[in-house]
Amino acid sequence: MNNYETVFILTPVLSEEQAKEAVKNYEAEVKKLGGTIKHSESWGLKRLAYPIQKKTTGFYFLFQIEGEGSLIADLELFFKRDERIMRFLTIKMDRDHLAWAEKRRSRMKEGKPAEKAEA
Repeated sequence: MNNYETVFILTPVLSEEQAKEAVKNYEAEVKKLGGTIKHSESWGLKRLAYPIQKKTTGFYFLFQIEGEGSLIADLELFFKRDERIMRFLTIKMDRDHLAWAEKRRSRMKEGKPAEKAEA
């Protein structure tokens, strides 16, 4: 099994409840495709670096997924077909990335800023 990290941006036209419902649908899709979500984060409504589809903000979400490569191909196809997704990016995590992500999560639980995590 491989580990992947997916960040996606939902359109700001959605309400908070609609965004949470969409995320639950994506989590269900990952499980349906045979993967497991190891960690999920909501980064909230953030300003975009540049306009996308004439919008300047978006709801950011992060999934850490464990599964096969075909899972990611199917998930990305699902994202492409969903009009609520403005952008997404998936990367394969190596062992160093996994260690860094775990350290970052533990620091966030302690209430320390994630940006100051040491490598």
